[in-house]
Amino acid sequence: MIHPTAIVDANAVLHSSVEVGPYTVIGPYVRIGAGTRVGAHCVIEGHTTIGSDNHIFQFNSLGAIPQDKKYAGEPCDLHIGNRNTIREFCTFNIGSPGDAGVTRVGDDNWIMAYVHLAHDCQVGNNTIFANNSQLAGHVHVDDWVILGGFTVVHQFVRLGAHSLTAMCSLLFADLPPFVMCQGQPAGARSMNFEGLRRRGWTPERISGVKAMHKALYRDGLTLEQAKVRIAELVAKQPETAPDVAMMLSFLHQTTPQRGIVR
Repeated sequence: MIHPTAIVDANAVLHSSVEVGPYTVIGPYVRIGAGTRVGAHCVIEGHTTIGSDNHIFQFNSLGAIPQDKKYAGEPCDLHIGNRNTIREFCTFNIGSPGDAGVTRVGDDNWIMAYVHLAHDCQVGNNTIFANNSQLAGHVHVDDWVILGGFTVVHQFVRLGAHSLTAMCSLLFADLPPFVMCQGQPAGARSMNFEGLRRRGWTPERISGVKAMHKALYRDGLTLEQAKVRIAELVAKQPETAPDVAMMLSFLHQTTPQRGIVR
């Protein structure tokens, strides 16, 4: 149902089951899938594609142009997947031609009030962003990440799967998979063992994560030495192979200029 006070451009493509609240404005290049609910006083514009069964609460701005002075009107995109919850006063900008040209949010994410996703951010699945989490441009957030309230992430920083930030964390460096961080600037505190247990990880796999934490943060190794130590885990604990592969892939993409949270 579309409320009579909502303004939906005739060229927008909305599934017949989409609900649109009072005074919401939807632009001509917007596509919204089945079962999605959009609250009152939202603005959805630009080349924005939203999947199915999302709940977008009131007062959101989705698909506005990037806050990038180089942007010159190019047709960049915002893609939002399925079953996401987006609470009040969030701002998600479209991508920019200087990167992939698309800002992307995956599936099953829980995004609380006042979250900002700048241009070209890439958010995976099953994440939780607490109130006022702020992501600068080009930030990549992998699956199952949890951001504490008021977390701020510098441009181009990457957050690995299953990582977690405490409230008011300030990230200038990449946060490897599984790592919990806190502080301004953020420092590594432990690994997200409780989160892994809740997701059904076996004690053997969690033991492997503990060994990776020790190599990265406890044994006084350089990053290159830690990579070698982590790679050796598979021979001793074969069940850790997918987790080791994920960690090494993440670390190999970290640049010396940015480094990892220490």
